Amino acid sequence: MSKYKLFIISALILAWSTSCDNQATPSDNQKDDSSQSENQDEGSETPENETSMSPQDFVPDEFAVFDKIFGDLNDDGQEDCIVITKGTDPNQVVLDEYFGEMDRNRRGIIVLFKDGNTYEQVAKNQSCFSSENEDGGVYFPPELSVEIKKGKLYVHYAHGRYGYWKYTFRYQENSFKLIGYDQTDTQGPVLHYEYSYNFLSARKLTKENINFYSEHPEDEKIQETWEDLEKSKLITLSSIEDFDELHFD
Repeated sequence: MSKYKLFIISALILAWSTSCDNQATPSDNQKDDSSQSENQDEGSETPENETSMSPQDFVPDEFAVFDKIFGDLNDDGQEDCIVITKGTDPNQVVLDEYFGEMDRNRRGIIVLFKDGNTYEQVAKNQSCFSSENEDGGVYFPPELSVEIKKGKLYVHYAHGRYGYWKYTFRYQENSFKLIGYDQTDTQGPVLHYEYSYNFLSARKLTKENINFYSEHPEDEKIQETWEDLEKSKLITLSSIEDFDELHFD
């Protein structure tokens, strides 16, 4: 075979090989487009600091709005919002011997800061509160209420004639932290004990009615005692698994 023919055959083989490589390997622009698509998919997850114009938009599909509370939580003059949520799992609806169907789905909390026409989520805990229909044994279950007052968030449990307990949270260092706890032990209108914890100063005040069996508030004899607490890291609202288990006495 002549050198000319060998040259022609080699050129054809090289051209065919180059054509196959171009088809098998995407161009640089195609690679960039693919990479951008993957990044968009990764960024589609809801961020923790999600913003929206409606508090309802922050409630996951498997939860319902139980209550909403409005007030200023960060001293900027705007009406922030606390959303109390409740699970909707049908398996948590039980048949009670005395009360019939009872929804035992747990409740949670979402805290939103108002910024102009939008809200920003700053805290969330979806199952920290028991159901309002929880079995209280021989007593009715305590009644939960959440309040905003003077820039603080209060979680309050009222237990009728037996007293109450209350948790005080304040927004600092980018989270809601437990700075106080109060608890009373009463018999109707008469105080037996009152405990007040200040976790910022690490101090506890105890008020004891030394006339324990008094039947009227005017007969109370209150003795106050202060004691130091061991300093520890402040508990955050988002980290509390169950308020029913959060006690300090």
